[in-house]
Amino acid sequence: MAGRAEPSGPAACGGAPGLLPVLLLLLSAAAIIPRGDGQNLVTEDVTVVEGDVATISCRVKNSDDSVIQLLNPNRQTIYFRDFRPLKDSRFQLVNFSNSELRVSLTNVSISDEGRYFCQLYTDPPQEIYTTITVLVPPRNLVIDIQKEIAVEGEEIELNCTAMASRPATTIRWFKGNKELTGKSEVEQWSDMYTVTSQLLLKVGREDDGVPVICLVDHPAVKDLQTQRYLEVMYKPQVRVSQNYPVQGLTREGEPLELTCAAFGKPQPTDMRWLRVDDEMPQHVVVSGSNLLISNLNKTDNGTYRCEASNAVGKSHADYMLFVYDTTATTEPAVHGFTQLPNSAEELDYGDLSDSRAGEEGAIRSVDHAVVGGVVAVVVFAMLCLLIILGRYFARHKGTYFTHEAKGADDAADADTAIINAEGGQNNSEEKKEYFI
Repeated sequence: MAGRAEPSGPAACGGAPGLLPVLLLLLSAAAIIPRGDGQNLVTEDVTVVEGDVATISCRVKNSDDSVIQLLNPNRQTIYFRDFRPLKDSRFQLVNFSNSELRVSLTNVSISDEGRYFCQLYTDPPQEIYTTITVLVPPRNLVIDIQKEIAVEGEEIELNCTAMASRPATTIRWFKGNKELTGKSEVEQWSDMYTVTSQLLLKVGREDDGVPVICLVDHPAVKDLQTQRYLEVMYKPQVRVSQNYPVQGLTREGEPLELTCAAFGKPQPTDMRWLRVDDEMPQHVVVSGSNLLISNLNKTDNGTYRCEASNAVGKSHADYMLFVYDTTATTEPAVHGFTQLPNSAEELDYGDLSDSRAGEEGAIRSVDHAVVGGVVAVVVFAMLCLLIILGRYFARHKGTYFTHEAKGADDAADADTAIINAEGGQNNSEEKKEYFI
């Protein structure tokens, strides 16, 4: 951006005592100082990384051969026209003309930061300044982990420190490709900043071998990062597979072979087979991770469990055996093979999907059975109700007579029928009254 102008006189060119050639040039130029009408000084601020090269440019619009000079923050003359009075070889002339004075500064350090002044000898004289800002990238980036080896379910603490930077850095955390959120603290030492970011992370078995990355955002550096690989111990994950029969029913008289596989960190050292809620049959052969029954019978029905353990803990998987008759040809909806880990945490995604699919199939089968039973009961109740109603109406069907008209069938007319009706005469007699 353009620098800000400050009024100044010819004496501003000083600051370097004993510079006789400069004074002579100033005296000679002062006699012929042109007017500043229509001339404008232009410059821009400079941002540079420590150790790089900064370029300062003093330009004149509508130049009329006025004298241009460059001064440092201490107002010492760096260049007067194309002459360098200051004995600092890091300043080198890049370009000089009537309209521009361009100077480079190599191997920039923090001490070089500040305002540099461009002066134009006109009447009145002009002066603007440009600011050099020095960026310092972090010198060290270190991750410190609280525990080198963690156990699944634990929360561990990681700290990443970026030292001696300017300005202060921004630290970002990643676990694999997922960005995490840490808590940062900034300490200032003189003109430098040290930033420490803390990350609390709860680890699981899926985090074993995953890199945790500390990445720095800083204007002086790109892609500066460091990483540590997580090491997580976890208890075994057990899986039981049926080798024979490969498919179909486990029938009486046929063999059965099961294999138990366990994976954990550290690798399981103890693996054993047992029968849940009962003793293992004597004819069952267990060899390492394999279980063999050469001749199945009904007494072998039950749940067979494979247990594995390591330094972290113990896990198991179950196989539910049901022996069918030799004549059985149809495989049931739910087969005898079932794998039951200790907890949902021990299931991988494939096992979880298979278990859920089996549970959903069993639930659907139960629902259909319940609905069928309810419909059968309702139909039976309706049939019984219809039978009862039919018998009721059949028994009460026919012509019904009352005693009110009894004896009136032979009457010639209505009056006679009333008189002859049963009780009619009696009632007439009963209602007679006698007066004496």
